[in-house]
Amino acid sequence: MTEAHLREQICLLAKSLFDRGLTHGSTGNISARTEDGGLLVSPTGTSFGRLDPGRLSRFDAKGMLVSGDKPTKEMPLHSAFYDTRSTAGAVVHLHSCHSVALSMMPDADEDNFLPPLTPYAIMKLGKVKLLPFFLPGDPKMGDAVRGLAGKRSAIMLANHGPVVAGKDVEAACNAIEELEETARLALLLRGSEANILSDDQVRTIVTNFNVEWEA
Repeated sequence: MTEAHLREQICLLAKSLFDRGLTHGSTGNISARTEDGGLLVSPTGTSFGRLDPGRLSRFDAKGMLVSGDKPTKEMPLHSAFYDTRSTAGAVVHLHSCHSVALSMMPDADEDNFLPPLTPYAIMKLGKVKLLPFFLPGDPKMGDAVRGLAGKRSAIMLANHGPVVAGKDVEAACNAIEELEETARLALLLRGSEANILSDDQVRTIVTNFNVEWEA
């Protein structure tokens, strides 16, 4: 994919997320690897609904900003995924409502944030790690991701929002949408005796679809 095409794709997918209410205002950030090993990143203080392909922050393969506007303050978070997961081609961070709400629940599972409700969240995300609250932009968020040693493709920042790495920007966006929809479903089912997937069913999904799961 040419860089021009990648720039357009980032902005198109970001606008789709914004238009459907998955992030709002100037919240959220998105990045993707370029063919030369650099990065394209959404600038700080920008809206997903109005990203300009020509103003995306451009980093070279050495991590130096070479063009575009000032990048998101969450660069340490993005860098941590790229540095620890060789398969990461894109990273997306949203402030999506239902996943944030679920992170505030006192019974939230830190090791496996999403309950096993459907196969698709398991297939696209594996286990989602719930991390504690950090101030926005705190480099310690990146340190926490590095502490996972590349074993998770998705995390949930408590009281803040999800972050997902994917093989490319489309895959990362699809996965983070699955995270938000599963969180929404979990909230809708709270207090009910829903028939969630059994341990045996989860193991079958993990095996059949080669999901990273035991970490």
